Amino acid sequence: MRIGIDLGGTKIEGIALDGTDVLVRRRVAAPRGDYDATMIAVRDLVAAIQKETGRTGTIGIGIPGAISARTGLVKNANSTWLNGQPLKRDLERALGRPVRVSNDANCFVLSEATDGAAAGAQTVFGVIVGTGTGGGIVIGGCVLEGHHRIAGEWGHNPLPWPAPDELPGPPCYCGAYGCIETFLSGPGLVRTYASLNGGAGDVDAAAIAERAGAGDPAASQALATYEGRMARALASVINVIDPDIIVLGGGLSNIKRLYTNVPAIWKPFVFSDTADTPLVAARYGDSSGVRGAAWLWPEGEHE
Repeated sequence: MRIGIDLGGTKIEGIALDGTDVLVRRRVAAPRGDYDATMIAVRDLVAAIQKETGRTGTIGIGIPGAISARTGLVKNANSTWLNGQPLKRDLERALGRPVRVSNDANCFVLSEATDGAAAGAQTVFGVIVGTGTGGGIVIGGCVLEGHHRIAGEWGHNPLPWPAPDELPGPPCYCGAYGCIETFLSGPGLVRTYASLNGGAGDVDAAAIAERAGAGDPAASQALATYEGRMARALASVINVIDPDIIVLGGGLSNIKRLYTNVPAIWKPFVFSDTADTPLVAARYGDSSGVRGAAWLWPEGEHE
């Protein structure tokens, strides 16, 4: 049995898998801002899963950040109370066994590459577009972590082939300007719509897509602008790793027109005579992260 934990900012989700079958799934609220309480919540969630199944299993953890290869401490987590903490060490002490920890976007793409929308593909690039913009790479069924464990973090590259009105770009929480995340996240789409509509009010990305479908000119233009930016951003990924398939997840992946419009736009930016990389929606949606955390332990590998 494999146990996967998705350690989010507002919820912690746990799942137990037997092969690809889901044995149990549980969710608890994340103790925001409290590191020690987070360790206890994960420990208790694993205990509850094992009690319900009557079995123990390997444990994989997906986090909204990464474990530094230099220090062993969490870095780059938007759940800021995790940053600078020896999370892997503390979880292993709390649980009494080895755990594997990876970025939540890596877990997402691993799930989709294992038995999801990209099953059978050799090289997979996974994208999460929601509150932020994450990414991960799976090659031959294995997550590519990278030397600094930041492989796939395309959201903190600058938007490629920028137009004059896209420079220098919005400020990013990482300290730079014009990062892909500032344009392609949900707040980025809302910002674009607000600039065209004289303000956004309480409208979110889903509402903008709905308004575009109803013929609202500002919403339609905002989505077209968004598609052009996503096309350029993904073309730069294709030019570097040339994936067999690209999988979208996160809230904005529910905008169906992206899957036809974006590939049609990226062709001039791809350094090839053809540009037919499939762009597909995640099979497991919000469940991909926790499933992928469980898959951090391959079939037949034990603690």
